[in-house]
Amino acid sequence: MELVTFGCAVSQAESEIIIGLLTESGLMEADVVVVNTCTVKSPTETKILRLLRKLEAEGRRVVVAGCMPPAWPGLVDEFPGFSFIGVNTSDITDAVKAASEGGRLVKVGDPGDKTLLPRKRMNPAVGIVPIAEGCLGGCTYCQTRLARGHLRSYTPRRIVRQVEEMLSSGVKEVWLTGQDTGAYGLDMKTKLPSLLDALSDIEGDFMIRVGMMNPNHAAGMLDELLESFKNGKVYRFLHLPVQSGDDQVLRDMNRTYTADDFRLVAAAFRGLDATLSTDVIVGYPTESDRAFENTVDLIEEVKPDILNSTRYWPRPGTAAAALKQLPGSRVKARSRRIADVFKKVGLERNSRWVGWRGRCLLSEANPDGTCTARNRWYKPIVVGGGRLGEHSDVEVTGHTYYDLRGRTVQ
Repeated sequence: MELVTFGCAVSQAESEIIIGLLTESGLMEADVVVVNTCTVKSPTETKILRLLRKLEAEGRRVVVAGCMPPAWPGLVDEFPGFSFIGVNTSDITDAVKAASEGGRLVKVGDPGDKTLLPRKRMNPAVGIVPIAEGCLGGCTYCQTRLARGHLRSYTPRRIVRQVEEMLSSGVKEVWLTGQDTGAYGLDMKTKLPSLLDALSDIEGDFMIRVGMMNPNHAAGMLDELLESFKNGKVYRFLHLPVQSGDDQVLRDMNRTYTADDFRLVAAAFRGLDATLSTDVIVGYPTESDRAFENTVDLIEEVKPDILNSTRYWPRPGTAAAALKQLPGSRVKARSRRIADVFKKVGLERNSRWVGWRGRCLLSEANPDGTCTARNRWYKPIVVGGGRLGEHSDVEVTGHTYYDLRGRTVQ
């Protein structure tokens, strides 16, 4: 079995479940390719379609999983020889079995509860834990909500059990993921801070990284959230996407918060000296020159430590795809401009870490033989080789705009 994964941490977690389920069922030796797809960006989708057509031309037996099948139902007819399951990962064994026997299974259904399913971790030190499926948003540009649907939170009891199992097998860093972690529990009369507190009470030496949350949900529970992040087991790291610094564009995107809401949450977490990561979409159809400058001004003002800048791409089935699109040359120029602005901001933010020394977790092996270590603030510090999952004292000796460079010390 060959597995190709596209997309976010949720997709990575589902790929780990796919391998776990196929291993348990004895299907890892099947002559089948599983493609775990993503719908966020048009270039990624183009790459996936190119791969699927190549596999079809080679006569390979293929199972298509992930966000594309439910978001794009016509895909099933476009590849009549392939099997499809979508985000209902637990059906992977039936799909692979059917494909391996020359048959076809099309079952793009309910995703179900993915906690406590068998999994094979790609990184032995890191456990990826989806805490919910879907979201409460209705963003005009997003296809993921078409694939994942409305918010369905997993129960705290099952999430705690999932984390306990991971810790017992050697995990040292737990990633809580979802389409919007800030919405967690709002469908079952609980909230993210309560879950964080329950997980922090688990015995052991481990750290928790909280995944992306939208500003409106973070603002609605800000005091409780800050208290939870003060716990020594929670990385002081906040992924808070703003998408635009212009309120009209945010309204057009149906983002349900303002740029000032973002500023409020960002400032509160800066009070904890937290590392701030944000996302912006450049070139949304209604983004005027002034609106774009408002985004630039916001980045220069707030100075995030990490900026994920994405050019807007019209996604089929979304409201924004029906709008008149901006010229590609203008969007490309804005993308270059925002990248240049962040390089200066990133260099400034990271320069203050040079000379820092403290305890870090070696959490990621790099292709060149180095390791990436993370400190309490989840700063990436590239050091010489080491064993994943070990703690080490690290001194920061240099920096780029996107990471730190350092060495382990006695």
